[in-house]
Amino acid sequence: MPTAGGSSEAAENLLPLALSRPHDAIASARSLLASDPLAIEASFAHQAWGISLRQLGDIPAAVRELRTALRLAEQSGRSEREADVLATLGATLGRAGRSREGLARLDRAVELSRGALTGRVLVRRADVLLVLGRHREALDDLRLAIARLRRSGDQVWEARSRNYRGFIQLALGATKRADADFAVAEKLYAATGQEFEYAEARQNRGLVAYSRGDLPSALRYLDEAGRRFAAVGVVWPDLAIDRCGVLLAAGLSAEALAEMDQAIAQMEAEGGTATKRGELWFAAATAALAAGDPQAAQDRADRARRLFSAQRREWWSVRSSMVQLEARYQAGERGESLLRRVSAAARRLDALGASDASAAHLLAGRLALAGGRSRTADRELELAGQHSKDTPPMARSAAWLGKALRAEARDDVRAMLSACGRGLDALDEHRLTMGATELRALATGQGAELAELALRDALRRDDPRRLLVWGERWRATALGVPPVRPSDDEQLGADLAALRDVVRRSDASPDPSLEKERRRLEKAVRDRALRAQGGALSGAASRFDVDALVDALGETVLVELIEVDGVLHAVVVRDGRITRHEVGPLAAAAVEVERSRFRLRWLAHARPQARPPGGAAGGARGREYRGPSLDVLGQRLGDAILGPAQELLGDRAVVMVPPSRLHALPWGLVPGLAERPVNVVPSAATWMRARRLRPPADRRVVLVLGPGLSAGRAEVMRLAEKYPDATVLADGDATAEKVLRELDGAWIAHIAAHGTFRADSPLFSSLRLDDGPLTVYDFERLRRAPYRMVLSSCDSGLAKPVGADELLGLSSSLIPLGAAGILASVVPVNDPATAPLMLALHDNLQSGQSLATAFAGARTEARGDPVTIAAARSFIALGA
Repeated sequence: MPTAGGSSEAAENLLPLALSRPHDAIASARSLLASDPLAIEASFAHQAWGISLRQLGDIPAAVRELRTALRLAEQSGRSEREADVLATLGATLGRAGRSREGLARLDRAVELSRGALTGRVLVRRADVLLVLGRHREALDDLRLAIARLRRSGDQVWEARSRNYRGFIQLALGATKRADADFAVAEKLYAATGQEFEYAEARQNRGLVAYSRGDLPSALRYLDEAGRRFAAVGVVWPDLAIDRCGVLLAAGLSAEALAEMDQAIAQMEAEGGTATKRGELWFAAATAALAAGDPQAAQDRADRARRLFSAQRREWWSVRSSMVQLEARYQAGERGESLLRRVSAAARRLDALGASDASAAHLLAGRLALAGGRSRTADRELELAGQHSKDTPPMARSAAWLGKALRAEARDDVRAMLSACGRGLDALDEHRLTMGATELRALATGQGAELAELALRDALRRDDPRRLLVWGERWRATALGVPPVRPSDDEQLGADLAALRDVVRRSDASPDPSLEKERRRLEKAVRDRALRAQGGALSGAASRFDVDALVDALGETVLVELIEVDGVLHAVVVRDGRITRHEVGPLAAAAVEVERSRFRLRWLAHARPQARPPGGAAGGARGREYRGPSLDVLGQRLGDAILGPAQELLGDRAVVMVPPSRLHALPWGLVPGLAERPVNVVPSAATWMRARRLRPPADRRVVLVLGPGLSAGRAEVMRLAEKYPDATVLADGDATAEKVLRELDGAWIAHIAAHGTFRADSPLFSSLRLDDGPLTVYDFERLRRAPYRMVLSSCDSGLAKPVGADELLGLSSSLIPLGAAGILASVVPVNDPATAPLMLALHDNLQSGQSLATAFAGARTEARGDPVTIAAARSFIALGA
């Protein structure tokens, strides 16, 4: 460090250090100031200290240091020194929400500067203009700055100018230009050792990926940026804001809201810039809106709007007002007053060049339609439907929704259906960028309204064929493409193994530290899965072919249940004819499903476990059940689920295609289905794909016994006698790696193990093995699932409805991995009563029957004992 009269060059080197490693810069500045430097050198030290404090979020202290630096610069008599400090002070005041004072300082700095210094000052003025949303003025400054800085060879400041310009281009929707600027900035930062700013450039590359709809890449970029920020000791609120946007786009609204609440709490505790405080509240408002909490969204948006208004940041203030208006709409408000406010906000967003304008016009169009204002609706929806060829898939889909609503209002059915199809095509493109099953499933929620518009039209026309086609268009699409996750991902395998060990030890001896570690490992596994990149667009499933379905069915009857506006309709395909039958309210059907499930649970354990839905409370252990019999419940269930469609089934085999909300339905309880083969599938397309699968040539059989199943031991040992060449994994050998290795591509796999369904996180649903839980994430590491799989455990067939009409769970994960048929339970079962059923099932399989036919025969043999009957009615055959 320089002493009195020492090196000004060494003092000047503190400035890049402040932006790269702020803690080190503060220590170096203190050391320099302790050596009684000259005024000019001291001004560098105080300026570096102020910049470091700004990076660390202590704005008041930063402003104090910079005012001291300015006083010392003035004493030095060096106008370029004064201009540089003025520019830093002005930028810091702008970030603190004191934009008028900040711009005044920056204007003065421009007057005092020359050459490359002018370029550096212009970059900082552009930063304040960016904060204010004055994008065009900021671009003008940056264009001049880049030219001057490139000529002077100042790589660090050229990188900064390109980083700012990229951010503005991104705000204006020019993603290609933004990415080009960020890429150059990234290289320049790397070449000059600017660690903090390199992390910021990586973060901004993530924003570009997000804007293009590539969410896995966005998450990976942001994760890397977070690690780099942590390495230099900086908590960066922009990172939380950007992660919020990506999580919302992925459909993870609860996670986004939690992230923002945590970031706000941290800023409130540790301090930070006023500008960032407003942006955090704005992001939290959008997250609350997406999470379906309009009151919380209004409150957060109002706090953000007040901050932005005080800071004269119109671009942000109008966007915050728009979130408030959307929250009022979500809460049920309609009417002329709200329409006027939304239309006015949309016009202001147009003038500001904000990408939010399209969503505002769409909301205005909805309000106008609801109020009978057809001309206004037409105008607003036309604006909402505008997009360019470079618009990201999700934004294109929203634009097509605007076009569809406009066409529907004009009674232009052809244009409406075309727009619905184009909008869903755009979401297919978005969905296929993601490798994770969870993200693919959640992404379908974006297209629910487009599919609903087409379904309503088919219903109005009483066109069952069209109803079937559109019902299939957006149903169980996430299961149509296998998850993209390499089976040799060593880190994923290690995390899953560690998770199994923690859960096993925790089950043996509960410990809060083990529970904390379990949560950490589950987050690590899930985060790794979410970042998996999707495959090429050519991997998209082909369009649904009704004629091919008719040919494939032959003598089999297919019943697809489709919900439109809360009413269940059964589309029946039999002997080439397609008919529609109105069944009744979906809510009433759901009640009957829960009543039936309650009764089966009660019988399995010989005691009631809860109050039956719509019935009397259950009593203590062993108390006699006084509700309806299984026969009565089954008849009610059939009437509520199938209605008049029951009369068309005859004595044929049946393929049932329920909506996701009715997936956990004990179909064997319905009298008309009790003695026939029934395949249950999430979509007709899924059944056709499963039917086309061919069994492996080697006919390997794998039998697995998990711990703690006394009845399961007899079951597995008896099956081992039936399959003398089978691989048997039990008594310590049923470990995850061994089980997965043997299951991969097997002909038949039978697993007798305790099952756990995780409604809070369905991909952590599991089967209990000797070394811990085998989760869905483990199953997704298989190259190919067993051709046929029998899960004789509790709740193994349960799945959580998500997205538009998708399922996430243990059995559903095996479908896209090549399982042709899966037998699983949808309620807890009695293990001793299950064993005879399983033995009868395998006898039938060995005679060459299909899984559904084999199970129908085994189910028919389960007579007399009500517990055995209940067990037989608790399983379903999934697939073909």
